[in-house]
Amino acid sequence: MLKKLFRDQRGEDMIEYGLLVLLIAIVVMAGVKLVGEVVSDLFGGITW
Repeated sequence: MLKKLFRDQRGEDMIEYGLLVLLIAIVVMAGVKLVGEVVSDLFGGITW
């Protein structure tokens, strides 16, 4: 029974996919923050 438990890797695959999704989310959030700051600086100097 223990051998079967250690050979079953489905849980490991799900953890790997979860970590990959987390990494992608962090990169996207950092990119959006950076672009937001650049756009804010770009349009912040415009006066009417």
